[in-house]
Amino acid sequence: MVKIAIYGKGGIGKSTTTSNLSAALSKLGLTVMQIGCDPKSDSVKNLCGGQKIPSVLDMLRGPKAASLKLEDIVYKGYNGVLCVEAGGPTPGIGCAGRGIITAFDKLKELDAFETYKPDVVLYDVLGDVVCGGFAMPIRNGYADKVFIVTSGEMMALYAASNIVHAINNFGSRGYAQYAGVILNSRNVKDEQETVRKALDEIGGKIIKVVPRDASVQVAENQGKTVVEALPESEMAGVYMDLACKILAECDMELPPGQQESA
Repeated sequence: MVKIAIYGKGGIGKSTTTSNLSAALSKLGLTVMQIGCDPKSDSVKNLCGGQKIPSVLDMLRGPKAASLKLEDIVYKGYNGVLCVEAGGPTPGIGCAGRGIITAFDKLKELDAFETYKPDVVLYDVLGDVVCGGFAMPIRNGYADKVFIVTSGEMMALYAASNIVHAINNFGSRGYAQYAGVILNSRNVKDEQETVRKALDEIGGKIIKVVPRDASVQVAENQGKTVVEALPESEMAGVYMDLACKILAECDMELPPGQQESA
C-alpha cells in the first residue's frame, strides 16, 4: 500500500485532479481509497454521481456515533473507488484541522486500511493553511509521498512554497517526502516557465502538465470524472498518464496484465 497526500490552494482544481487520478488508478486495476480532508466535504463528489456522502464528523455527531461502522463512512464510488470525507466542525465552532485528526483516529480505530486493503490511498488536503490538523497526512506515518497541485498564479505558488516548507520541517523525522508538483494549467502567460522558476527556489519538479480543457466541466456537470464520463477523450488520457507517472514516482508497479495497456 502506498499512501499519497495531494495538497494545493483552495480552488486550484485539487479535488478535480485527485478524483480523476483515483478513477484512473482504479482503471489500471488498483484498489483505491480517496479521503477528502477539506471541511467542504466535496472531494469525492464526482466519484459518487455528483452526490455528497456523509462525512466522518457528521456521523460522529449523529445518533449512530456510539455504534459507528466502516460502511457508515466508507462508500464505494466509480469503479469501486473507496470514498471517505473527513468533514469539518459546525460552522463557527471548533477547528477544521482538529476535525481531520478526529476522522483519521476513527478510521484507524475501525481498521479501515486492514479491512479494505487498498493499493493506493489518496488524501485530498486543503493547502492554504498548513496547521497541525491539515499537516496530519505529512506526519505520523499517514502519507509516504506528497504531491502539490499548482498553477502559474502567484497565490497558488505561494501556497506550494508553504507546503514544501512544512514538509521539510518534518523531513528529518522520516515522514512523508515531497515528490513534486502537478501543474493544473490556468493558461496564464508563460505559465510553465513561471512554475519552473518557482521550483528552482522551492525545489521539486513538474510531474505532469494538465492542460485546461472544457471536457472537465462537461464531466463535472454530469457529476462524474472525465475518466468515467469521457473515457476516450484526450483529457482522460492525460489523467491516465498522470496515474502512471504518480505510480512511477512512488516506485509502484502496475498489476499484472496492466503494463501493456497503460
